[in-house]
Amino acid sequence: MSLEVLEQLESKVQSAVDNISLLKMELDELKQQNNQLQDENHQLRNEHQAWQERLRVLLGKIDQMDEAI
Repeated sequence: MSLEVLEQLESKVQSAVDNISLLKMELDELKQQNNQLQDENHQLRNEHQAWQERLRVLLGKIDQMDEAI
């Protein structure tokens, strides 16, 4: 009977090891996706700031035109 219990324990340990391996792979994939999304977010923020600056410049020119009139 103790051999049967040992086999069950071995099976459960192997199952746990397999699950941990799968979770580690999933974690690595999620970390990679997170890094890509952070890079994309950074790029989009930079583009947003550039657009805001361009709009400020254009609004400044419009204000100058209004003052000149």
